[in-house]
Amino acid sequence: MGRKEKMAELVHKLMYNPDQILNIGIAAHIDHGKTTLSDNLLAGAGLMSEDLAGKQLVLDFDEQEQSRGITIDAANISMVHEYEEKEYLINLIDTPGHVDFGGDVTRAMRAIDGCIIVVCAVEGVMPQTETVVRQALKERVKPVLFINKVDRLIRELKLSPDEMQRRFMKIITHVNKLIKQMAPDEFKEDWQVNVNDGSVAFGSAYWNWAISVPFMQSTGLTFKDIIEYTEKDQLRDLAKRSPIHQIILDMVVDHLPNPLTAQRYRIPKIWKGDPDSPVGEQMKAVNREGTLAMVVTKIIVDRHAGEIATGRIFSGTVRVGDEVWIVGTRNKRRVVQCGIYMGPDRKNMDEVPAGNIVAVTGLKEAIAGETICGGDEPIAPFEAIKHYSEPVVTVAVEPVNTKDLAKLIEVMRQVSKEDPTIQVKIDEETGEYLMSGMGELHLEVVGYRITHSKGVEISTSEPIVVYRESVQGTCTDVEGKSPNKHNKFYLHAEPLDDNVYQAIKDGSIPEGRVKGKELQQQLRDLGMDRDEARGVEDIYQGNMLLNLSKGIVHIGEVIELIVEAFHSVMDKGPMAEEPVMKVKIKVTDMKLHEDSIHRGPAQVIPAVRHALFGSILMAKDSLFEPIQKLWVQAPQEYMGSITREIQGRRGQILDMAQEGELISIEAKVPVAEMFGFSGEIRSATEGRALWSTEVTGFEQVPENMQPEIVLQIRKRKGLKVEIPKPENWLT
Repeated sequence: MGRKEKMAELVHKLMYNPDQILNIGIAAHIDHGKTTLSDNLLAGAGLMSEDLAGKQLVLDFDEQEQSRGITIDAANISMVHEYEEKEYLINLIDTPGHVDFGGDVTRAMRAIDGCIIVVCAVEGVMPQTETVVRQALKERVKPVLFINKVDRLIRELKLSPDEMQRRFMKIITHVNKLIKQMAPDEFKEDWQVNVNDGSVAFGSAYWNWAISVPFMQSTGLTFKDIIEYTEKDQLRDLAKRSPIHQIILDMVVDHLPNPLTAQRYRIPKIWKGDPDSPVGEQMKAVNREGTLAMVVTKIIVDRHAGEIATGRIFSGTVRVGDEVWIVGTRNKRRVVQCGIYMGPDRKNMDEVPAGNIVAVTGLKEAIAGETICGGDEPIAPFEAIKHYSEPVVTVAVEPVNTKDLAKLIEVMRQVSKEDPTIQVKIDEETGEYLMSGMGELHLEVVGYRITHSKGVEISTSEPIVVYRESVQGTCTDVEGKSPNKHNKFYLHAEPLDDNVYQAIKDGSIPEGRVKGKELQQQLRDLGMDRDEARGVEDIYQGNMLLNLSKGIVHIGEVIELIVEAFHSVMDKGPMAEEPVMKVKIKVTDMKLHEDSIHRGPAQVIPAVRHALFGSILMAKDSLFEPIQKLWVQAPQEYMGSITREIQGRRGQILDMAQEGELISIEAKVPVAEMFGFSGEIRSATEGRALWSTEVTGFEQVPENMQPEIVLQIRKRKGLKVEIPKPENWLT
């Protein structure tokens, strides 16, 4: 029997003992060593050659990942680790570090209970480190810390033990500060990482060694020995004496929670239902005999098996042949296959019980974030998985061969299902197929996959930035008349309060139709007036619709049509047909015809749309552009070249810090100015700069540039060149 078969047998035996299961992830800034660490853990479990560990990058099995040297998709694997004479099943997810693929990290966090945060000893805590810690803590995932690339401090930077210790303490303090800021109140202290208790490990994933204080105490190995082994180039001997997989997995078993512990505090946070209901209790108890409750965290389209849904089972058991509910669509589907991941391979099983991560085929309509359940009726869904970034770059896509047009539509639908941070839409007026993503690299990778993996050769336009429209002031009520002049609507637009908008963006106020009194107290706590809080009808893409009218007899018949008109205007604003953000629309009054035949969709929707367009323009509609934070680290002599490069792109330097020979620059730059940056920064610094970016939101376009940019957008979309005025809509 091969190693993999043996491992699969062991996994099968342990998956029924939730107290011996650990669902964990590895997360970090790009290039800090996540996938190299994963290799070592697989080698330790006997799933790959130890000689290749750290070099083969087994979990980067996509050809794009191998050619670019980065992780693009979260990859799953199950393995067994022995600790204190007891075996544990470890379900591991290796996640991407590049900001363009942050959506995969967010989705992976829903499936796991604990996370190894990897930080490079040389670079320290970087922007994406902060983001992944935030993503983990928001999902109540407990972190431990691995400080990687310690060999470079000894060999390249030649730091003394004291200097190294100071550097380690700086990293640990920074991570603990993030945990204190972002962890739920009851875990702010308990989840702090600590060298002495072994929740921090140090090492080199590339050279296959690691240490922790408990390991040093039990073996007598000292930091002085580590320095000696490294300086004498005896790293293989060090890896034998202090193998990384043992130290890291011991730390995982010792400090990260099993499903029985984690689901008790995670379920009330991530599930919308009543935690004290029968299903809620079954989930908190990881009851494999209970009602099936599972969240899909990823969809992969396999050429042979079709769509495979990866997910975490919180209660019940997934069995081949069972019919299950897809809660979002209220449809039932039959489970065709289920199993576990062994890296790029899947091992099919007859059933997989609660507490595990499972791969299921047959759930045709399921999407990432979907709730799957058993029982006679669908259960309450899990909280929507909230992504931190939103698509800011768009390309137009067309097939090279027109005969592939129908296939392209199907493939683009598949792509947006596999990666929900890709938005796909067909512009009916221009006939263009538009694909929006997190950045140039994101769209490049997806475009490559459409051509090479999905078999539809495509050509894409130059990337276009997605702008937003928003209002700067308020206006008096405007009147919208229906085409038959029998219905009138009175409304106005104003900016949405910052803290309310922020609460919508971070997910603490859910988007969608508001029923009854559910949000009133929360909105009042955020400073909203009592009557306004009572009038909120709908929240859509960071905008809010309020109905403040009183005593309207037929309101129930027209409110859905008003919401429909509100959505269509928020999707395409009046100035440049870009999405609208951070706007509050107040409907203050309406006059409706007595006869329902005169107040149908053809009358209500145009009246409300025109009033919305007019009021947004009157409230000083302005264009907002996406902004990226940019961090550049390079030898000091290149400081002038870097600042020139940033300022030439309308960038603003926010901070500069010097550490030894290196200078670190933090800046913010409009996304529109960042195309081609990677080539330019390389030539400006002779390839010596390390840099990373993170989309941080939208800022107003400088007033002197707005007319020109609006004109370019309108020309590109084939709209009339003149920007509409309020009176165009309100006559």
